[in-house]
Amino acid sequence: MFALRASNLTSAFRLSRVGARVAGITTTNAANTQAQQTQDVKKILGNVKPKLVIDGEFLDASSGKTLPVIDPRTEDTIFQVAEADAADVDKAVHAARKAFDHGPWPKMSAKDRGRLLYKFADLLEEHLDELALLETLDNGKPLAAAKGGDIPLVISHLRYYAGWADKIHGKTIRMSGDMFGYTLHEPVGVVGQIVPWNFPLVMVAWKVAPALACGCTVVVKCAEQTPLTALRFAELALEAGIPPGVINMLSGYGPTAGGALAAHTDVDKGVDVLCEAFNISK
Repeated sequence: MFALRASNLTSAFRLSRVGARVAGITTTNAANTQAQQTQDVKKILGNVKPKLVIDGEFLDASSGKTLPVIDPRTEDTIFQVAEADAADVDKAVHAARKAFDHGPWPKMSAKDRGRLLYKFADLLEEHLDELALLETLDNGKPLAAAKGGDIPLVISHLRYYAGWADKIHGKTIRMSGDMFGYTLHEPVGVVGQIVPWNFPLVMVAWKVAPALACGCTVVVKCAEQTPLTALRFAELALEAGIPPGVINMLSGYGPTAGGALAAHTDVDKGVDVLCEAFNISK
């Protein structure tokens, strides 16, 4: 009986030591994983230029102000980006107007516009992991949702409208008498776009892709809570070959930057947070 008890005690002692070693390994692995994640976050944030994207350039706000980017998991400030106001909106609208009136985008063939949009979508796909992590840091949604849902949707949306670029046709209309009628679809010009925080990059793609496919130029005011992927999106657009001034990206607050964009008299069409189009009176 004593020998049996001693044996059981020995077994229990050995198991407890094994358990301690396993716990130590688990703790070490968790610490290593957290350290790796912190390193990945710093690297990913290092890819984002904390500036406004206007006419293909990366600019500080005219006022010199910045706004904080908050990690919703911890409520810590993890980044600072330029805070646009009315002066920056005016610069961006002027750049978009110049790109529309004098730049190559609306004048190039629809086939070539579509080709560049496909190229842009391919580049976004190459950066899928990076964009998904930025979206999670910015918005707080699970990484699996951003990687498996949001960013693939952005890429698919761009490819969809890339395919539409050379399929936007007018109509010939049967008329009475010796008359000939037809319609011609033309880009409206400069489009102002304001996007929300809940699906940050998806909402940017929803608004930017169809406007670009038609030959318009855009000024986007991204949500002040979630500017990271939008700013990176604009940078990658330039890298893909989208001409300067076609996509102008502003981070800023609604009452200042958003209000100035909605009221700007040189914006031909506006799209608000609910995706409803409204005409801006001249």
